[in-house]
Amino acid sequence: MSEAESPARRRLGATVSVDDVRELTAAATPHFAQQLRNRVARLVAELPADDPVRRFAEAEITRLTALGRSGEVRGAAAQDGMPGLPSTALPGRPS
Repeated sequence: MSEAESPARRRLGATVSVDDVRELTAAATPHFAQQLRNRVARLVAELPADDPVRRFAEAEITRLTALGRSGEVRGAAAQDGMPGLPSTALPGRPS
């Protein structure tokens, strides 16, 4: 996973949308969460603090940070007779 950005997003005067942020973050995995977090942060860095796209991106940055630190919890404990798979987080590491 590269942290390089799409040329279309980098051109001067390009507007950033919620869809741009979703395109980067929708299929995030723990393995790539930190790189995606960095890309999103750079993408919205120039937006004003009260911009709705920036607020959405900041929520995604928080989610990606947590995903990268805690890993992914797989399986569902609610399935009878099927225990959930353990988190990919390291034992003893705070989430």
